[in-house]
Amino acid sequence: MSFSSLVSDITYRNSERAAQDDKRSQVSRARSYASTAATSVSIAGDISSQLHGGYSHPLSRAWQAERQLTKSMLIYPLFISDQPDEETLIPSLPNQHRRGLNKVVPFLTPLVAKGLKSVILFGVPIAPGAKDALGTNADDPKGPVIKTIRLLRRTFPELFIVADVCLCEYTSHGHCGILRDDGSLNNTLSVDRISDVAMAYAEAGAHCVAPSDMNDGRIRAIKLKLIEAGIAHQIVLMSYSAKFSGCLYGPFRDAAGSCPSFGDRRCYQLPPGGRGLARRAITRDINEGADIIMVKPASQYLDIISDAKEIGKDLPVAAYQVSGEFAMIHAAAKAGVFDLKAMAFEATEGILRAGATIVVSYFTPEFLDWLDN
Repeated sequence: MSFSSLVSDITYRNSERAAQDDKRSQVSRARSYASTAATSVSIAGDISSQLHGGYSHPLSRAWQAERQLTKSMLIYPLFISDQPDEETLIPSLPNQHRRGLNKVVPFLTPLVAKGLKSVILFGVPIAPGAKDALGTNADDPKGPVIKTIRLLRRTFPELFIVADVCLCEYTSHGHCGILRDDGSLNNTLSVDRISDVAMAYAEAGAHCVAPSDMNDGRIRAIKLKLIEAGIAHQIVLMSYSAKFSGCLYGPFRDAAGSCPSFGDRRCYQLPPGGRGLARRAITRDINEGADIIMVKPASQYLDIISDAKEIGKDLPVAAYQVSGEFAMIHAAAKAGVFDLKAMAFEATEGILRAGATIVVSYFTPEFLDWLDN
């Protein structure tokens, strides 16, 4: 290579190196500018738009929930037959059975070992002649609910026992109270009867009585009788304050045999659009002495759960994920729409987010396996 060629080659390489250095300098300046711009954004307050870091880890995601589902939040519904050895699968209510007294303890034993804290009892009289116009067998000392309360108190001393209080399973007409001659509900007689049944369950050993009949004034009547009997200090009164009429109770009625023989329950259960009416009912029941407020159904009434928490901010709020909700989730999961476990959690967490701290759920046995505590 000639001397002049060598000089030209060195000059070219130096020029190329200078160009590369200039590009690096431009990139560095750009990065510096970006950093300065980001600092300017943070100073301006827009840094609050950066959210992802706050839930980048499974634990930090869990911390975002105001309420995290635990086993102690769950109440498991039990259908108790008057046939001691019955154990019948309910076709419309997946994995749920109607059980007689002799089948209850073997069924509950492994669930209690897994952390089951509470059950709610629904009596199912099947024997011929077990139903009449007054629901006489609802508080029969030899009936399924009272006998089961006593059995569970002896066998599982730590289990919290809730007794649903209603007449629909025991009346020949399937309505939630005593009727007038024209077929309408006699509120006065119904409240007196419902409160007597609640007292029978409380005196049998139930920790909590939960009237679901929706008759006006039944919370006050029950509370007064508990006070007169000297046991108000040891009995929780949980009111189905906002119980809506609708089509989500079908599987429950199959299980409990409580479908009305005529008409429907729209004149005493709340209309689906009646948010203001629900708020009034919640306020009334709090003033009458309810210790816990319940909303039923749950997922379709998240606004009512939120209202209940607002109105009863110093009371626990319960929500009943009813049989139709449970059956729909199972049906959709079976059709491949979503994963059953994922939706069970999503639906329940939505209920908690709305304001509930107690959930009556048919998923309870599964949650006992899925939850750590």
